[in-house]
Amino acid sequence: MKLTMINDNDSINLGLNLGEAYTEHKVFERLKEYIDFYDSVSFLVMGYHTSGTDAMSNIDTYFFTSMKGTLESIKDILLKGRINDSYALLRKFYDSTIINIYTILYLKDNFSTETLFVEQINNWVNGNGSIPRYPKMLEYIKKFERLGDIYILVQETKKYKNIRARCDDHVHYNFYWNLLLNDNEIHIEDRQKFLNVFLSDLDAIFIQHFAYLFYINDYYMASCDYTDSLDMGLRPEENSQYWVAGSVQDIFDKVIKAKRPDIAEAIKSNTLMTLS
Repeated sequence: MKLTMINDNDSINLGLNLGEAYTEHKVFERLKEYIDFYDSVSFLVMGYHTSGTDAMSNIDTYFFTSMKGTLESIKDILLKGRINDSYALLRKFYDSTIINIYTILYLKDNFSTETLFVEQINNWVNGNGSIPRYPKMLEYIKKFERLGDIYILVQETKKYKNIRARCDDHVHYNFYWNLLLNDNEIHIEDRQKFLNVFLSDLDAIFIQHFAYLFYINDYYMASCDYTDSLDMGLRPEENSQYWVAGSVQDIFDKVIKAKRPDIAEAIKSNTLMTLS
């Protein structure tokens, strides 16, 4: 990493300091795509009641809007050159995806007509209790049969363990250069290379979340065409209940199929939803 200190007398502004290769990096476009995706899905799931809790609305609606907010914060901070702080938020995003999948699976596993409220999750929703720590949630997800082959595909390498370690390195300043990456007044010649790694980590976390979510609750991805027709008293088009929302197909094409075609094929073979 090559550094150049910039003093107060320099006339270089923040944008010039970071350089066009940084400010025009594709990570910013990708963040916008993920922000739009979670915004869209939060609306799509709003009408589904979360069985096992006394919440008035679907708790995943607010999971997704929270994730959207975290991604917006990452985008804002990255634009200011604070790569180190952005990794702290990336870890938060990572954790939120795991918590989301854990709560969905735990509710499915423990809800019954005899047990209307799943105590652990309902207490958490109402602020009367907490959920397990990250390692226990991860172990629960790992053992859940419903995920089956998609878990094996996603976790076939040590990639996610390495991403988690990289996030922790930035949070805890385990290396001096982690600290330097939060100083936007230092000219770092290869700063955009760190954005390449950040984008790869971001994509991997999103792909994992998307894949698990699609395997567990594929109906979350459905378009509004079917229900809109019913609401208007019209006969829905044949099989329109299996159409996915445009935002889902778009992100599936741009990210899942492009980055992990094996996962894309596994998702398509495990759902009645019409993914192209």
